[in-house]
Amino acid sequence: MLRHTGHRRNFRHNIRLAALLCLTAGFVNIAGLLAFAVLTTNVTGHAAYLAESMAQGDYRLVRIIALWMFLFLLGAFASSFFISRIGRNQVFAYTLPILAEIIILVLNAIYGSNYDGSKVMKEMFAGSLLFAMGLQNSMVSMISGSVVRTTHLTGIFTDLGIDLATATLPAAISKPGLKQRITLRLVIILFFLAGAVAGGYLYPLLQYRLFFVPAALLVVAMFYDISRVRILKVLRQLRHRLAA
Repeated sequence: MLRHTGHRRNFRHNIRLAALLCLTAGFVNIAGLLAFAVLTTNVTGHAAYLAESMAQGDYRLVRIIALWMFLFLLGAFASSFFISRIGRNQVFAYTLPILAEIIILVLNAIYGSNYDGSKVMKEMFAGSLLFAMGLQNSMVSMISGSVVRTTHLTGIFTDLGIDLATATLPAAISKPGLKQRITLRLVIILFFLAGAVAGGYLYPLLQYRLFFVPAALLVVAMFYDISRVRILKVLRQLRHRLAA
């Protein structure tokens, strides 16, 4: 899922990546909204809030929102910078961005209960989550060759609409990969929504500990390829022994 890049990557790899990390982003999105009243997986809405704050002359809020947008950008930059320096084809190149995201989510789960509603703490907690989502979005984009986006749905809905319109044309059957693209878009949307809905139901029970859930999903993503290779190796050895 993470170790295959370039020409070695196929549709199944992207489906697994989209399902697991869109589920993660859905959890983070609803957890950030319910815990800190901030959308933490994209910057589109913040651009509108930034414009509104500027029009009203609330320059303190302008500074906070601008900082959040910058932190998302910084996360994307940091992830891309590290992966590019190590090399996209190196399996462990994706380990540091995932570890950084896991640490941020765990810290929010542990210390989120200290949130007292103050603007400073809101700025800090929400900013850390926007940085984490920038890390994830950049990493997933680099792994999949910009095919999978996990932290926001605007572009995905647009692409899905284009693909569905294309599917109605007489020549749609001859379009290579159209069904796969539609399937991938639907997986991204459904798993993001599934994470958000599940998080909405779990938040009253777990409160800030809900951030442990997406952190656990990232741990699964990080070790998925390693564990899968080992399991397949064990199964092959069992087959050989049984055949002998």
